[in-house]
Amino acid sequence: MLFLLVSTLLAGRPVLVRAAISLALAFLVEVSQLYHAPWIDSIRQTTLGGLVLGFGFLWTDFVCYSVGIAAGSLTEWGIGRFRWPKLEKVSGR
Repeated sequence: MLFLLVSTLLAGRPVLVRAAISLALAFLVEVSQLYHAPWIDSIRQTTLGGLVLGFGFLWTDFVCYSVGIAAGSLTEWGIGRFRWPKLEKVSGR
């Protein structure tokens, strides 16, 4: 989802750049879950804050983010390499 959001905002950038930005943001959010100040925990208690910031740190999430962003990147790269055949103009004869 994060790769899709970054790709929407940075549509003109290469796939690898968007993947790197997505991965960096995902890792930053995960590491931020180690920080538990009252102000950020109050944000996490809201629905949107909980969805964006998460609640608890899990090292396995790094693997999941990496696999998900790699899958999205490879899918987009593969689709981008596929060329539709040119349609020949049909004459009215």
